[in-house]
Amino acid sequence: MVKRSAKAGMPPGTLVHIGERRREDVTIIVIGYDRDRFEEFACRNPEDAFSCLDRPGVTWINVDGLHDTGIIRALCDHAGIHPLTQEDIAHTGQRPKLEDYGDYLYIVIRMFSFEDGSIRQEQVSIVLGETRVISFQEQRGDVFSPVRERLRQNRGRIRAAGADYLTYALLDALVDAYFPILEELGNRVEALEAMALAEPGSGITEGIYGLKRELRTLRQSIWPLREVVSAFARGDSNLIREPTLVYLRDVYDHAMQVAETVEIYRDTVAGVLELHLFEASRRMNEVIKVLTIIATIFIPLTFIAGVYGMNFAFMPELEQPLGYPAVLLGMLAVALVMLAFFRKRRWI
Repeated sequence: MVKRSAKAGMPPGTLVHIGERRREDVTIIVIGYDRDRFEEFACRNPEDAFSCLDRPGVTWINVDGLHDTGIIRALCDHAGIHPLTQEDIAHTGQRPKLEDYGDYLYIVIRMFSFEDGSIRQEQVSIVLGETRVISFQEQRGDVFSPVRERLRQNRGRIRAAGADYLTYALLDALVDAYFPILEELGNRVEALEAMALAEPGSGITEGIYGLKRELRTLRQSIWPLREVVSAFARGDSNLIREPTLVYLRDVYDHAMQVAETVEIYRDTVAGVLELHLFEASRRMNEVIKVLTIIATIFIPLTFIAGVYGMNFAFMPELEQPLGYPAVLLGMLAVALVMLAFFRKRRWI
């Protein structure tokens, strides 16, 4: 959980990193390109990336690591990024959103992946300018490798298009990365559903609530993501060109598919939980029924045993040689009659 107490009482625009503390160095990867030119290099000082911002064509600067706020401030100040945007970049607990600052758009989206069998998420911030895209990630490793490869190999129209198309490609890669997550969660849902029917037990409850927690985490990011992509696809900003809108609408369709799939999984998990609770209640009722039948059979037997266990001086039956076996046979007959009655009524 992201702790926000570090910023309590500070004025707006204060650049404070809120998120997981990391020790690795911040890495800046710069890619500059146009239809006929491509260059790529990595650096650790933001000053090394400044020269590329004013070159012709499109410049993409990707920053891996948000814990060094000095690098973020230097890069953002040179690029003319508002202090409030800088504050949101360093605050990794942001809700997915799109903000229009006139000369640039600021986009926040969550990136998901699997790590040790559980979902890991991190914040990705994207700043779209006229000819530049600056992206910020919490750590190394992302889903942008296919985009970089398309740029290197000059595949498709990405090198001939502008910065808005590059932003579309990044959003498309982020949204497409949700589908492997959903496939894995779908397999877990099916496994839990089969287990609830075949092997009901306490372990299912833990699995159900763990899956509900992961689906809730996804839902919290996917629902506002739809609003972000929808606002982006409307093309209200001059930074988004008309040819890019049709591609953004395709991303919106994918985001809708992700959201609908999450809702289906949530309903299925809720149904599995209801099925599990029903099976647990049914098994408990079966146990109670058996115990009730046993107790009911023993009521007359206990009564008979209690009568002949009374300590009176004159009880004629006690003097009979066959009195003891007769009472036992009578108690057995009562038990058999009651069992036959229960079976006839289909209670057992």
